[in-house]
Amino acid sequence: MRLKLTPATPDDAESVAALRNAVSDDLTFRHGKGPWTGHCTTAGVLFDLRNKKLFVATHRDDVVASLCLDTKKPWAIDRSFFTPAKRPLYLTSMAVAPELQRQGLGRQCMAEAAKLARRLKADAVFLDAFDHPAAGAGGFYAKCGCREVGRATDRAVPLVYYELLLRET
Repeated sequence: MRLKLTPATPDDAESVAALRNAVSDDLTFRHGKGPWTGHCTTAGVLFDLRNKKLFVATHRDDVVASLCLDTKKPWAIDRSFFTPAKRPLYLTSMAVAPELQRQGLGRQCMAEAAKLARRLKADAVFLDAFDHPAAGAGGFYAKCGCREVGRATDRAVPLVYYELLLRET
C-alpha cells in the first residue's frame, strides 16, 4: 500500500482521535499500562490542527496514519542533546493503525515527513520515543535513518531522543 501524507482538515479530527486512541489501546493491551496509555479527544486533535502542521494518510477514505510537524519545541524535548539546527521541526503524535503496522507504512510516513520538512525549509527533524524495550518506537526510528542522540527522563517518563538531519547544519 502506497501512502501519501496530506494536510489534515477539521473533518479528519474525529478519525485522527480514533486512530490515536486505537494505537494507545493496542499498546496498553500488548504491554500493559504505561505512558502510552490514555485517550485523546476530537477537541485535542482540533487544537493540534490549529497549532501544528497535522498530516494524515488515508486508504479507502479511512485515516490509517497521522503525524504532526511543528516548529515549537515540545515540553519533553531537551534541545541540548541535539545537533544545533537553525530550522528544526519536531515530529510528534505519529500513529499508524495497529492492524496495518509492520507493513512499511510507518517508514513511508517517515519518508514523507522528511520530504515535507525539506519543503518547509527545515534542516532537521527532532523527536522522542518512549524508552521501553517492547513498546518504545526507538528501533523503528533508527531503521528510518534517525540517529539516537540521547536519553532523558521527563515527568518520570524515560525517553530516547532521535534526530534526522536534512542538510548540513
